[in-house]
Amino acid sequence: MKKTTPLNQALYRILRPLARLLLRNGIPFSEFADLVKRAYVEAALEDFDDGRRKPTDSRAAVMTGLTRKEVKRQREILAGQSTGEAPHTNRASRVVSGWVHDAAFQTNGGEPAILSFDGEFGFSDLVKRYSGDMPPRAVLDELLRVGVVSVDAESGKLALQQRAYVPAGDSEEMLQIFGEDVSDLIATIDHNLVCDESGRPPLFQRTLTYNNVPPEVMERWRTHAAAQSQALLEQLDQWLGPHDRDLSRQESGNASGDAVRTGVSIFYFEEFAGKRGKGQ
Repeated sequence: MKKTTPLNQALYRILRPLARLLLRNGIPFSEFADLVKRAYVEAALEDFDDGRRKPTDSRAAVMTGLTRKEVKRQREILAGQSTGEAPHTNRASRVVSGWVHDAAFQTNGGEPAILSFDGEFGFSDLVKRYSGDMPPRAVLDELLRVGVVSVDAESGKLALQQRAYVPAGDSEEMLQIFGEDVSDLIATIDHNLVCDESGRPPLFQRTLTYNNVPPEVMERWRTHAAAQSQALLEQLDQWLGPHDRDLSRQESGNASGDAVRTGVSIFYFEEFAGKRGKGQ
């Protein structure tokens, strides 16, 4: 029997909740396995070159344990999927960010203004500026659905209730956030595992955990943790948001160097100690 390594144990802990999500959304193992093959091939071809040329299909096959035929098949699928564009930020999220940071949609005190749906510097203008060709009514319906925006019954004016867009359930938007957040966390951990060898500084990564908390404390803890986390993210957003080229309306010709995607994620967790997966 193959010895269980610390990496095996870590992978199992990652895969256990992932399997639950996949089963809930009707993804069979065969489809998941095919996606894993694709990820292996892309990582081998893109992340392990020697600085002069990318690995061949033969070398990728040796690295991944797949056949050259399978590497070629997955590479062709990847080539067909590639658009040459970076993953876009959710459009509803960008609308909320614009409402928070763009002075055209703020009060004199710098707070998000109450907007009419139409008219100059109204909600429709906001959507056009930060969500491209998305219909303003569709964006508003989504923000109303998740409680980010409210409508005054008499005037029809729109007020921002939350400074962040967080969709609910297994919606397309929530699954997009799931992919981005988990990918970012793993990339940060991977960076920190090898940063000593590469000479690069580590990225900030901290977790607060206690494992013997009485149940009667949990309701107060959830409320306190959510409030403090939201306050911190809003402080960070106020600092970083004005530097975003889209939000500052900076012309691309004046840009200094390639764009950098950066941020800070905070997530809350809880589980009954007896229900944790036992691993392998």
